[in-house]
Amino acid sequence: MTAAEHPSPEGTVVAVAELSAPAPPGAPREDGAERDPRRIFRRRLITATIIVLLIGIPAGYLLVSAGQSRRSGKDKEAEAAAQGLRASWPSRMQRRIFEVPVPGNATGVQYYETNNWKASRMYLKFRTTSAGLDRFLSGMGTNRAALRTGKITISQRDIRITDWNFWPAADWAGTTHANKDPRPTQNITVNMTDPASPVVYVVSAATP
Repeated sequence: MTAAEHPSPEGTVVAVAELSAPAPPGAPREDGAERDPRRIFRRRLITATIIVLLIGIPAGYLLVSAGQSRRSGKDKEAEAAAQGLRASWPSRMQRRIFEVPVPGNATGVQYYETNNWKASRMYLKFRTTSAGLDRFLSGMGTNRAALRTGKITISQRDIRITDWNFWPAADWAGTTHANKDPRPTQNITVNMTDPASPVVYVVSAATP
């Protein structure tokens, strides 16, 4: 018989609960009253990291998307410029959108269109007759009287893109036909060196 067992008055053996010895000072308690400070620190660090990711990732995505949109527009414009003007007529839809009523007797028609996040542009060049020039200007809502002698309305930026040459010896006349958004505004410059066969240069820009 062990020390934990004692006979009862009836002669049966009864087990007496052993009392556990008290835990030494500083030992972690089994009921979790005392927690590991390192575990608490890790948990807080993980929570803070999750919050930063939830806030930072969407904001970063928006910034990257905006930058990509700008770069994409510039890349498309540079690609169009590298290809140069197409020796072809713009489609009827393009002519209607950019409001450039190319006269039916036009020759040497060249154009290309660029689109980016700021604006859409059509660059257009053609040769026509004196009457054809009048029809073109009238179809745009302006007339020959609006042309200013010696004025070149094509910007330096557009000249670099198109590689157009506005040499000083030619007789130039130009005008800007402005419209309210979203209708396009056209910068028109005409080589009037041969009045019977003028060459027309147009940059029509529309803001989305």
